[in-house]
Amino acid sequence: MIVMTPSPFRLDLTRRMTYRPTIRFILVWALGLLPCALALGATTGTPNVISLASVSAVTADVETGELLVAKHVDAVMSIASITKLMTAMVVLDSGASLNEWLGIGDWESKLGKNAYSRIRITSQARRTDLLRIALMSSENRAAYNLGLNHPGGIGAFVTAMNAKAKSLGMTRSNFVDPMGLSPDNRSTARDLARMVTAAHRYPEIRDYSTTRQYTVRFRAPRYKLGYGNTNPLTGSSRWNVLLSKTGYLKESGRCLVMVTEADGHLVAMIMLNSLGTRSPLGDAGRMRRYLETGARGNVAKAARDYERKMIRSYGLETSLETSSKTPSKTSAKTSAKTPAKMPAKTSAKTSAKMPAETFTQGQNLRG
Repeated sequence: MIVMTPSPFRLDLTRRMTYRPTIRFILVWALGLLPCALALGATTGTPNVISLASVSAVTADVETGELLVAKHVDAVMSIASITKLMTAMVVLDSGASLNEWLGIGDWESKLGKNAYSRIRITSQARRTDLLRIALMSSENRAAYNLGLNHPGGIGAFVTAMNAKAKSLGMTRSNFVDPMGLSPDNRSTARDLARMVTAAHRYPEIRDYSTTRQYTVRFRAPRYKLGYGNTNPLTGSSRWNVLLSKTGYLKESGRCLVMVTEADGHLVAMIMLNSLGTRSPLGDAGRMRRYLETGARGNVAKAARDYERKMIRSYGLETSLETSSKTPSKTSAKTSAKTPAKMPAKTSAKTSAKMPAETFTQGQNLRG
């Protein structure tokens, strides 16, 4: 038998008038305290928090440069094959014909000795095809030969990569090869957001990096090889990926950068050093949901333990979660007038101890 208990909020009609003055007084008193409560929240800074598996991460508005989500944005880290986006810009800036057939040379350094590739030495491929598979499938021999066939060879190509980085304001980045095989290819999430934003201006990079499947036809001898995109989100109906690049080395962990849409923004997402192939994909989803709904998200224990370990190894203050300002339709699209103070910069070789960053509306790529 279910016993129905009268609700304490149901008042007899004959008694409601007795409660009205009291209720009115309570409402007036509460509303009077509301501005004080809001002011207290503004000064104490009790932010909403988003959980991320990546050690360093950024979501930046591509049009304004405003940082919408930020986590250790100035920590210098190895970036692995994210390097290939800079490679692509240098190739396209050179003005070399994309339809030119290039001979495939062997590695001239130890960097590529353990890099797997199905491309046959001494065969030929068009520059456009090598560029496409370097971006979509992270083909290392393709990226290497793009640099090898640059005027002046690999050395001149790497010099051009660093000159391009400097022109973009990437003050804490350094490139040593066009493939990203060396852990000495280093950058920060903020610098990479600058690079991704610049790369997004190249139609070829947008097209090539998001190609889902592609077959390259080689000659001398004639053969063909099929390639797939290393970012599964490029084939998802739930995502509109407009630029993409993945990366992995033991020293860099799993990395992912891409341009997509979130809450009406065209955004660059940067995710550096996480555990497992699915962790950066999960972080992309968590950042998008956060911007659209304010959801904090959850990270699997193994990925969280890895993040803590890596943060300690980088000398960063342990941060269990990334603090971020609660998003809203107005706050997410309107920047504050005064940019927040950012942590002190670190050198390319040694990361100083930096606090976990609290998101502040108005931070931008200019730092």
